[in-house]
Amino acid sequence: MTSPNTAAETAGTTLTMTAAFEGIEGSYSHAVLGAYAQRRGVTFAPLGCASYRPVAHAVLSGRADLGLLPIDNAIAGTIREGYDTLAEYELDLLAEITMRMEHRLLGVPGATLEGLREIDSHPIVLAECGRFLSTLPDVRRVPVPDTGIAARDVAAAGDPSRGAIASSEAAQRYGLVELAATIADHPDNFTRFILFRAPNAQGPAAEFEPAEAYADRKTSIVFAVPDLPGALGRALSVFGAHGLNVSKLDSKSRLGADSQYAFYADVDGDVRDEGFAMALQELRDVTVALHVIGTYDAATAPPRIRREPGVIVDTAPAAIPAPAKVSFPRAQRQGEHARSRVAVGNVIVGDGNFVIIGGPCSVESREQILATADAVAAAGGVMLRGGAFKPRTSPYAFQGLGWEGVALLAEASRASGLPTVSEVMSIDQVERMAASVDLLQIGARNMQNFDLLKAVGKTARPVLLKRGMAASIDELLAAAEYILSEGNPNVILCERGIRTFETATRNTLDLSAVPVLRERTHLPVMVDPSHGVGVRRWIGPLCRAAKAVGAHGLLIEVHPNPAEAKCDADQALTFSDFAQIVRELATIPTMT
Repeated sequence: MTSPNTAAETAGTTLTMTAAFEGIEGSYSHAVLGAYAQRRGVTFAPLGCASYRPVAHAVLSGRADLGLLPIDNAIAGTIREGYDTLAEYELDLLAEITMRMEHRLLGVPGATLEGLREIDSHPIVLAECGRFLSTLPDVRRVPVPDTGIAARDVAAAGDPSRGAIASSEAAQRYGLVELAATIADHPDNFTRFILFRAPNAQGPAAEFEPAEAYADRKTSIVFAVPDLPGALGRALSVFGAHGLNVSKLDSKSRLGADSQYAFYADVDGDVRDEGFAMALQELRDVTVALHVIGTYDAATAPPRIRREPGVIVDTAPAAIPAPAKVSFPRAQRQGEHARSRVAVGNVIVGDGNFVIIGGPCSVESREQILATADAVAAAGGVMLRGGAFKPRTSPYAFQGLGWEGVALLAEASRASGLPTVSEVMSIDQVERMAASVDLLQIGARNMQNFDLLKAVGKTARPVLLKRGMAASIDELLAAAEYILSEGNPNVILCERGIRTFETATRNTLDLSAVPVLRERTHLPVMVDPSHGVGVRRWIGPLCRAAKAVGAHGLLIEVHPNPAEAKCDADQALTFSDFAQIVRELATIPTMT
């Protein structure tokens, strides 16, 4: 793209342009404009607008040189009002700008998370933080036109029971304090914006000339097809035939046409390219309506996380004959290749990848769990474990931080992107825990708490079922059957050691259970060597052995300072120990 400040530099001045956006100063759109202006070496005079269409009006009327609208979010999806506004008016699209959304919960000085009764923010931002907000069932969500307005109004009210979800820049601008950080449903939360000007723009906006090279350009279109089999396929095949990649596709009903559907599409390429122009001509022949919104410079954005289905069971012909009487009809493996894969967040357990879960026995402090999450992720761990409620043999031992620990674990998950594992101990905890934790753990002491098994079986959350200290393999499968029979197919079994006459180790880790379970059940099998042996220096060899015998993953205890751990200090690994074990495991083939 031609440098926008060429003329200004010749005159020895800084180019100043008026930029219209939705919201007020302190909003995300305002922050995007500031960052873009800094990169381009220009100065933007902000012009806040009440909604999306006034942004376009400001540009077309000449009150603003440029306009900015959001069109897409990695969590909430298509921002249809942004696309519709761009499609409604004849605008000259200039550039796609992608910005990471760092949502923070803000309040007035002295406010606390526990004291909040109302949270204000833009409706799309509230949707992006749905998982966090579900942990605050008594707090009312209030949609407002903009995150900047939310922060401004909360500051003006001075009410500690009101909070706002906005950026750190909004907190600084309006004198608010941060009550919770990285509260979006996933840390890789990006929003795409489009910068545009009026057609045949004069003055400063004319400095933004389109790129000469077409390679890094993108074109947005809207097209409609009849509601008939194969209609959409015929339209999309046009792009494929011309070697064009459709990077986004979203549908909606076409207003006023009951038998038609409209589609937003982003296509890599420039309408000035001959092949692209030919594709559009052919597309007109297989669609009932086609509108080119515009071509613009494409941003380089990170790939989005694609989530697999919760469970996929192969249906290959059975090679292992089923017994005459199946004691565990849902847990029983019915064929040689029949295996389940369980999705925990963006991690798949049982798909041929070896899954390593790390974290402390118990969540002890914010600093401890955040530091551990960073270390686990850096070393190659893909999930974070941490107990909030701890069943202890002695009533005087540390019992965990309770719901405060759950909140800290969720914060560490949002900051690191790691799905979480934590133990649920009673029926009344299940619903609230399922709202915050990605993988519900049933501990060894509760393996035969059948009412609790039924309760987690009624949730949509995956369940990690640990083998009881004196339980047989049949009893473990029977416990899994309780969960499966309630409709939850997402069960992972975990061998964590059984109690025998041997006293040299905390428990006897029964690694022979792994191949037995792999033969008898389709469910994934993990191993917890930390509880299995209870001695730090012996955990590494057992991790390697567990992978060698076919475990689908490991559950390992890690602590910033094991000597000061409030729970299971003798078996907790240091960060360096954990990283070394992960490196050693990489040399051992994974059993399919």
